Amino acid sequence: MHANPADLAQVELFELLDEIELVELASVIETHTVAAGDIIFHAGDIGDALYVVRSGEIELFVKDTTGQKIVLTIAETNDLFGELSMLDSRPRSATALALVDSELLLLDRDDLLLLFRKQPGASLNMLAAMSEKVRKADRLLKTRVARNVNEEMEEKLPALQRIADWIAWFSGSMHFLILNGLWFIIWIFINVFLADAYHFDPFPFGLLTMIVSLEAIFLSCFVLISQNRQAAKDKIRSDIEYDVNIKAELEVAELHHKIDHIHEQMATKFRDLEQRALNSNEKEN
Repeated sequence: MHANPADLAQVELFELLDEIELVELASVIETHTVAAGDIIFHAGDIGDALYVVRSGEIELFVKDTTGQKIVLTIAETNDLFGELSMLDSRPRSATALALVDSELLLLDRDDLLLLFRKQPGASLNMLAAMSEKVRKADRLLKTRVARNVNEEMEEKLPALQRIADWIAWFSGSMHFLILNGLWFIIWIFINVFLADAYHFDPFPFGLLTMIVSLEAIFLSCFVLISQNRQAAKDKIRSDIEYDVNIKAELEVAELHHKIDHIHEQMATKFRDLEQRALNSNEKEN
């Protein structure tokens, strides 16, 4: 279905066109309706058109080498996306997903050329939109550092787990050992050396034995709970180390590529200098 000139007039990319130009452009631009959850295009698809969001929200994302989803941007009303593949005729660099029911305007290369002929200033709007995406990508790369396993675990930690960790930590400290020692000494002293009237747990200290047994059971449970959480933390740490290794491998590969490129450039320059020197010697002779 072709676009409505009145709708095009509200889009920032076409705001400089007059009524006649809008009618002419609307006759070749198509509208495209997508439902929430629909994939508009996948990364790697061949694309020869760009989209302008008439209404709705479109999420543009990629997946890194570890399979993690990286949201590049969310295109909203009047935002355009998909222009890179249309301009350089290369595969799509990201996947576009409709977050809500959306209405899009579809422009192919011929439509865009017609727009630029009618209003060359519209090209500046497109360049501004593209530069903003580049800036967002730069900010995203700066903030995508390796995760901190301790912070990540703390964010997911319930209150009961925090209490269990504190008890497990305290039961393994010297303070806990000293407190238990003092408690046993006072208990035995009262029930052995004081008068019979104060003996609430006479030898062989059955009540003390029961309390200590219960204490040992509960402390064992708290220690096991804490160990399970430590195992989960170790798994996350292993995943982070794997991510870091992948990133380091990619960086090394990129450095090798740059060094090879510099080597080729230097070799070309050296050949040019050698050829110039030979030509200069021939002229002198």
